[in-house]
Amino acid sequence: MKIYFTRHGETTMNICDRISGVTDCELTENGRAQAGELAQKCARAGDIDLIVCSPLKRAQDTAKAVSEFLLIPVITDERLREWDYGEYENKHRTTEGFSQAKREFGVKMKGGGESLLQLSHRVYSAIDDIINTYSGKNVLCVCHGGVCRVAHTYFCDMTTEQFMHFFMGNCELREYIVD
Repeated sequence: MKIYFTRHGETTMNICDRISGVTDCELTENGRAQAGELAQKCARAGDIDLIVCSPLKRAQDTAKAVSEFLLIPVITDERLREWDYGEYENKHRTTEGFSQAKREFGVKMKGGGESLLQLSHRVYSAIDDIINTYSGKNVLCVCHGGVCRVAHTYFCDMTTEQFMHFFMGNCELREYIVD
């Protein structure tokens, strides 16, 4: 079994370097083109059976491009939505305190957000369920940068510094083998 992870295509919030988290936003023209290129990459992989996707529009639109190109189903899983950054939503990535708040893994983001531990719990449980439910199939997960970072730790050990500097580009495709 393989599980592929990708981050959605480029959004206007990405261009402005703003924190989008659970804020729904649209793909740009470039983001739609990236989704089309992702569909071609997935076709070249030649083994993706289905897509499990975040409910957020930017991920749904990216998944739709792949789904329509490969003629495979999309299943929405709430657990793959992006990290809820609380009061940092819609602010610039360099906003004072944001970088440090992401390091405090056991502390919820101020303003009703999630802790990294909460995010990790839901992402790990989604991956566990994907493995159990779709055993023997190859699955593409279309989600977000924060979710991809946590998913990477499910399959690969990372130090805190490696975790903090992990980056997933828009429509980058990573493959993980499930033993």
